[in-house]
Amino acid sequence: MRHPGIQFLFAGTIFSSAFLLFLVQPLIAKQILPWFGGSAAVWSICMVFFQVVLLGGYAYADWVTRRLRLRAQAMLHVALLLASLAFLPIVVGAQWKPAGTEDPAWRILGLLFGTIGLPYFLLSTTGPLVQSWVARTPWGAQVYRYFSLSNLASLLSLLSYPVLIEPRSSLLQQAHGWSWGYAAFVLLCAGTTLYMARQWSADETPPPSPTTPTTPTTSAPGQSAMAGTPPRVADQLLWLALPALASWLLLAVTNHITQNVAAVPFLWVLPLSLYLLTFVLCFESDRWYRRGVFLPLAAAMLLLCAFGLQNRIGAEVHVALPLYVSGLFVLCMFLHGETARLRPGPRYLTRFYLMLSLGGALGGVAVGLVAPHVLAAYYELGLGLMLTALAAVAVLRQRAWLRGCCVALAACCTLFLLLQVGSDRAGARSLQRNFYGSLLAYDTARDPPSDSVRQLAHGSVKHGAQFLDPARRRVPTTYYGETSGIGRAIAAAPDGPRRVGLIGLGTGTLAAYGRRGDVYRVYEINPQVFALADEEFTFLRDSAARIERVLGDARLALEREPVQGFDVLAVDAFSGDSVPVHLLTAEAMDTYLRHMRPDGVIAFHVTNRFLALAPVIAKVAETRGLHAVLVHDEAEQAEWLRRTDWVLVARNPQVLSREPVGAVATPIATEADQRPWTDDFNNLLGALK
Repeated sequence: MRHPGIQFLFAGTIFSSAFLLFLVQPLIAKQILPWFGGSAAVWSICMVFFQVVLLGGYAYADWVTRRLRLRAQAMLHVALLLASLAFLPIVVGAQWKPAGTEDPAWRILGLLFGTIGLPYFLLSTTGPLVQSWVARTPWGAQVYRYFSLSNLASLLSLLSYPVLIEPRSSLLQQAHGWSWGYAAFVLLCAGTTLYMARQWSADETPPPSPTTPTTPTTSAPGQSAMAGTPPRVADQLLWLALPALASWLLLAVTNHITQNVAAVPFLWVLPLSLYLLTFVLCFESDRWYRRGVFLPLAAAMLLLCAFGLQNRIGAEVHVALPLYVSGLFVLCMFLHGETARLRPGPRYLTRFYLMLSLGGALGGVAVGLVAPHVLAAYYELGLGLMLTALAAVAVLRQRAWLRGCCVALAACCTLFLLLQVGSDRAGARSLQRNFYGSLLAYDTARDPPSDSVRQLAHGSVKHGAQFLDPARRRVPTTYYGETSGIGRAIAAAPDGPRRVGLIGLGTGTLAAYGRRGDVYRVYEINPQVFALADEEFTFLRDSAARIERVLGDARLALEREPVQGFDVLAVDAFSGDSVPVHLLTAEAMDTYLRHMRPDGVIAFHVTNRFLALAPVIAKVAETRGLHAVLVHDEAEQAEWLRRTDWVLVARNPQVLSREPVGAVATPIATEADQRPWTDDFNNLLGALK
């Protein structure tokens, strides 16, 4: 163990494992997003999987280091590393595609275990296992810096995916590239493992005894200075609780800003990056986390974030986004900083990491799996803020005045949470939540009363409205007026009985265009949307057309169905404020074309604050020999209509020149070097306005 290069071997093994660990997360999530409606909840379930498997990896590392001699550790670990190569390449098989009626959360967890379970498990074991070996070396006092290094690698990996990897490679290339990288890691990790086993063989100097005192480089308050001093039970409970709350806040803030503030692509990367950065800073050394700085900042952020949940500032993007992102950073600095202050000596290193990982998994499970089933809306952030204030009571228990301040903070957070719940329920006719998000149906009174409407909101985005006045309830509103692209496309369809497909239901507004003899076939992935359209709105039952319903992802359903012969197909499915990407690719266009009549029109709803999707669809149409036009409607003729953009696609350009489409249709410019989106390649970053 005298060669200084061994430090680089340890560091390289830990860095590569953490880099691959976080690189596979967006890669695998992007593979399965199309099968589950492109819902942001897919990422939350993936995070739960990653945290649970990470917990398993840390438990494994803790068990083998306490129960097995180093040679036995090496034999077991190398065998598992070699067995994990059977999972390569990490391409999700078609057998995992959902039928549309099962619970998406359990389906996602099952396919993740079956696709990347063992490789991800072994990557997650590397950090604590190798660090337990580092603790036996002469530089073992610096062991926690390796934990900081692993989080830095995770952060670099996470940021490199949307900026460097995704825009330059297809999904298949990414999967194969990662698989080759993992194979190289297996060789590196196996080499490190065997090297350590050989160095500590029977004829070598034995490693330090577990009871030998070992003093860390910097001893923080509350840290066991001696390796053999058992940590207190209260400290071990905090090892669990503080990381659990950090993980809870990470997912809760991500849900809040992506669902209730702004559905910006890759916005989830920002909170996760800051979460990892706090790990890097707090475990690199004790100089970054200062109680005198972060305790007052954390108190202020708790109050501001809790207040924003029941005030309009919490939904205004220019205020809420910096508030909740900076709040997450400050609160995670507090939670991870206090965790780092409680870190034990090297003897209890793997137990410490196990408790830390268990806490992260519990926080993720609570928000990702439990909250959608027990909370009617996104109340987990308010709960997390309240629990963080209560955790501060335990952390600062030795100072009475600080305990009192924390109790007062918890009371304020509780009050603001109750006000949030009361505000939601005061105007709500229906408040429901499931895997696909939170749905709110509510009435808005206007003067004159005939202008009063009932609306449907998904997070911060409104997905339709209906007049309460019986005489006006069949009038198309919001994005679906007669002057919108879809209104004009239906009006331009042949005069005979029409067959219209609707991908995405909302309130069912487009059924208002149905005539006797028409057939409107609706594809909707969320069963609660069907229920709300029937219970709270009347567009479907008032329609003269025959309504057919298909539950499940529209594209998967259309791939399985016989030819439908649509005159018009409206692609109007939204996840938050964005159309799921898998409905905009060349392969999706091929599926739609199979179901269209020769003179049929495919209408894509591309109204979006953040993405320029019209050129994306135009490029896909161009590659398939189709014709595309943009219909922009300022909706100035009525207050109940919204400004919209629809892209209409057809085989025959003359279809797009019919009135009332031709008078307002405009061509769409595309770039010569623009790559068409496919199932294997799409670049949301390049589509940002």
